[in-house]
Amino acid sequence: MKKKENEFKNLVEETRKKEKIKKEKVNVKWIITIVVVSFVISFCLSFIANSTIPNLSLILGIIVTFIFILIGILFDIIGVAVTTAEEAVFHSMNSRKVKGAKVAVKFKKNADKVSSFCCDVIGDICGVISGAAGTTIAAILIANYGFNVLLVGLLVTAIISSLTIGGKAIGKSFAINKSDIILYEFAKFVSNFYKG
Repeated sequence: MKKKENEFKNLVEETRKKEKIKKEKVNVKWIITIVVVSFVISFCLSFIANSTIPNLSLILGIIVTFIFILIGILFDIIGVAVTTAEEAVFHSMNSRKVKGAKVAVKFKKNADKVSSFCCDVIGDICGVISGAAGTTIAAILIANYGFNVLLVGLLVTAIISSLTIGGKAIGKSFAINKSDIILYEFAKFVSNFYKG
């Protein structure tokens, strides 16, 4: 028992040492930026979803909802890959002037911010919008087919939640195993628009 307590105390001590080394002030500029960007992206995507999905047929509404679910899963994969990728690989590629490597190094150095943007901003916004789209789909089913309101609402919510959670669970495992490749491909794509 004492050995376990000592191990825990050693772990706490090591964590405190790391915190002192890596201690940084809270980046207020980043927080303000991410809040503003989240608001703008959420507003735009919600506007598009709310103005298009109610006017779509049931099939197209379902397709649009699945697209939002897939976007959320994709960005969750990217966010996890950025945090788990090996930075040294990209330094080596960058020294050889491989396209996208410079951007990959920048993403890796800012992994917390990139991951936050991908997983929290884009992922969560897509989750909210797919939920709102699901409500519209439920309303169409109830109005056109006379289904039970409670049952349809519960089923649509459960389907969207399970697809999102299941997709992200599979995606996280994939992202951890293929993190370097995913980060490289994402950085290469982004480098077409941004040089780093």
